[in-house]
Amino acid sequence: MSIIIGIDIGGSTTKIVGLRERKIFSPMLVKANDPVASIYGAFGKFLNANKLKLADIQRIMITGVGSSHITEPLYGIPTGRVDEFHAIGKGGLFLSELSRAIVVSMGTGTAFIIADENGEEHIGGTGIGGGTLLGLSNKMLNIRHFDDLIEMAKDGDLSNIDLNIADITKDRLETLPPEITASNFGKISDLATKADIALGIINLVFQTIGMFAVFASRIHKTNDIVLTGNLTHVPQAHEIFDTLHKLHKVNYHMPNNAEFSTAVGATLSLPKYML
Repeated sequence: MSIIIGIDIGGSTTKIVGLRERKIFSPMLVKANDPVASIYGAFGKFLNANKLKLADIQRIMITGVGSSHITEPLYGIPTGRVDEFHAIGKGGLFLSELSRAIVVSMGTGTAFIIADENGEEHIGGTGIGGGTLLGLSNKMLNIRHFDDLIEMAKDGDLSNIDLNIADITKDRLETLPPEITASNFGKISDLATKADIALGIINLVFQTIGMFAVFASRIHKTNDIVLTGNLTHVPQAHEIFDTLHKLHKVNYHMPNNAEFSTAVGATLSLPKYML
């Protein structure tokens, strides 16, 4: 049985997937503060859930910020380390079935990669991401968990938070419809509720990521943007990206298993070196 395991080791979560005959199976996530503990825990969980033996695994490909903690092959299986940006790009194209795109990895911060049949190139990033969501919600709302922030934002009203084009001019601008944001948090009202503020924080983060992606797509002459990472599960993000799609004529793709894209890309990558 020829199975390749891809493992993306983050600061607090480790993601693992299997690749067999160019098909991804059994993506899993394990949370742990210690990267070494998390990778062994994820690997053991994966084997147990799929009733696999060590002999079934052809090789293991690791990537992510925590991969530097792994200095020897896992359980004697050939283990290679993969550049994270290459893994992001390869995984995004594979899951979206596109041949060329800007691949956006939305994690604690956000990375942007241009990927096509010639390879993958990291073109930049921003510190705006999941860390921003949690940091602002903690200080402004005393909310420390994603699920609580998302739930609170469901009844939010951005008209109490953001300044729109319609608020500053009665003229119809050719490239800016009246409902488009002119300033995030630029019209925050004394009457704004916690729900309003929660939605404003989410809107700020995803509008910023979405616009960075638009700029990258124009520079690299592609209309396809693949969104990956844990933030693809934020339901309010879909409406925000849909608005940006209509305004800037770019296509945002959120493929299935987008949060596992980097681990997927690791299975498809050549290693920087073998451990």
